[in-house]
Amino acid sequence: MSSLFPALESPSEQLALRFGERSLTYRELAAASGALGERLRGAGRVAVWATPALETAVAVVATLRAGVAAVPLNPKSGEKELGHILSDSAPAVVLAAAGDELPSPVRDLPRIDVDVDADVDAGDSGSGSGSGLAPSAVGDEDPALVVYTSGTTGPPKGAVIPRRAIATTLDALADAWQWTGDDVLVHGLPLFHVHGLVLGILGPLRRGGSVRHLGRFTTDGVARELNDGATMLFGVPTMYHRIAQALPEEPELAKALGRARLLVSGSAALPVHDHERIAAATGRRVIERYGMTETLMNTSVRADGEARPGTVGVPLPGVELRLVEEDGSPITSYDSETVGEIQVRGPNLFTGYLNRPDATAAAFTADGWFRTGDMAVRESDGYVRIVGRKATDLIKSGGYKIGAGEIENALLEHPGVREAAVTGEPDADLGERIVAWVVPEDPQSPPGVEELADHVARRLAPHKRPRVVHHLPALPRNDMGKIMKRALHSD
Repeated sequence: MSSLFPALESPSEQLALRFGERSLTYRELAAASGALGERLRGAGRVAVWATPALETAVAVVATLRAGVAAVPLNPKSGEKELGHILSDSAPAVVLAAAGDELPSPVRDLPRIDVDVDADVDAGDSGSGSGSGLAPSAVGDEDPALVVYTSGTTGPPKGAVIPRRAIATTLDALADAWQWTGDDVLVHGLPLFHVHGLVLGILGPLRRGGSVRHLGRFTTDGVARELNDGATMLFGVPTMYHRIAQALPEEPELAKALGRARLLVSGSAALPVHDHERIAAATGRRVIERYGMTETLMNTSVRADGEARPGTVGVPLPGVELRLVEEDGSPITSYDSETVGEIQVRGPNLFTGYLNRPDATAAAFTADGWFRTGDMAVRESDGYVRIVGRKATDLIKSGGYKIGAGEIENALLEHPGVREAAVTGEPDADLGERIVAWVVPEDPQSPPGVEELADHVARRLAPHKRPRVVHHLPALPRNDMGKIMKRALHSD
């Protein structure tokens, strides 16, 4: 297989990575990852303590260049979850920055400290070519990453992502987003997940461009980098919501976003209200894409297409996508209203769950389609609009199949609503009734159930109005900003 990172084979002095004040050129990254990679040959799997730091990026690149699979570890995971991941993946070693203190049971693994400066020197002195690592004999199907999915119904499962999936996804995004080596990406995403790591770090490196990681997301950091030549911003809805709130008071932020070539949101749906606020203030539309740990990227709004708020665009090159009924039969006529489960097929897919042949078999149909568990409608021109997860966001009420996402968007258009989540709960008459969980703009004067029900009924349809409203100080969210709906339940 050809290299995942062609720019590291004959490296230049162009900037590759920058984290705060620390940076590496392609020559330095090739040397550092080459020296470290030589120590990882034949290691099988390698755990990476994935802090938002330069060492994490070097560690993952070194592991991939050595032909070994990296297992990113979330530094915020509890000891029980870390113990499960390590016993399941059985890494030979853990890579971490020299100053990082590791919790038990990670401390029990053999450890290699990632010393970027020393590895640059070692790579420069040992290689002669500047690339620092002889090519490894790896193939398209060889594992590149084992990324553990959040365990909502049990312990996390390790999705084995082959090199083929990384290469094809990043090349498909390059086509959709007109992404080149001239682009400079800025983001502040965590590096233990595919959004921040695969798209946010490996993506620019595959293109031969640059990435500037903020370490921690701030609107000031975004404005600074976009005003200083960055061309692309990747974020999650929580980040764009903070941007939308800050824009009226921060003219420099509006000016910076207006300069960006591409603003991309992912990992969860970006509310239409935030889309509109950002577009009104900056003249730029945020585009959305849709992917999963197991599939990497499936769809995206194209850079040369219509940025239609509330949709995740069209299937990427090489990706087949269909919607199916509850019995598994494909939906053949798209009318913008019929809800079905998304199934996908293509070279972007994982090869299976590590040590879980049962879960792997259950995830695929007999003819190779992956069951995403995401519910969507499809426009007649192919645009996909996700309405929620099958397990938590599909509400069957009064004979209708209703997606929670469109009700949440409608609620967010109410001036008294700051945040909103929608769930279903059993109802003797309707089957399920729609329940809204609302963070009010003014906790002293929250909007009531009748006011919100009327608001939704006017925008959508009467059968989509909430029957119950709970007021909360905040919604429970995970590290990627996704609302944890399983933590929402009526007493």
